[in-house]
Amino acid sequence: MNVNFSILPEAVAVARIDSAQHILEDLSQIFAKAYGVDAGVVQEGLEQREMLGSTGFGRGVAIPHCRSAEVNRPTVALLKLEAPVDFKSADSIPVTLVFGLISPENAGATHLHALAAISRIARDDAILAALLDAPDAEALFAVLTNQFLRDAA
Repeated sequence: MNVNFSILPEAVAVARIDSAQHILEDLSQIFAKAYGVDAGVVQEGLEQREMLGSTGFGRGVAIPHCRSAEVNRPTVALLKLEAPVDFKSADSIPVTLVFGLISPENAGATHLHALAAISRIARDDAILAALLDAPDAEALFAVLTNQFLRDAA
């Protein structure tokens, strides 16, 4: 299944963040800087989704996501935390990798396919290890884009 993601090097970061709320704030700023979307709108969307239940996927990964009229295809950001943060994941493991996803408002199946593609990455031991071992944003971007390119082939 080919998912047409948009990810830019500017949408990948490594940071020290102390709470789930600050993760959502930082993620919103990353989306704004990389893709020119309104950080407040994104943050509100992410927070509304978290109120429905934690997007802590498990295995130290969270996938905060929302829909927005400001994007025209699934748009991804990746935040690697320098220290794990509690994200109320079902498995109780604190989060180290945070994949943000914004999809168009009307992207029902496309949004679900994008979430599924990210969850496949999170379940793949080799890719997860490579992301966790990546020393900086440039290395994270390389691992992520290589995976997306492989999936698109």
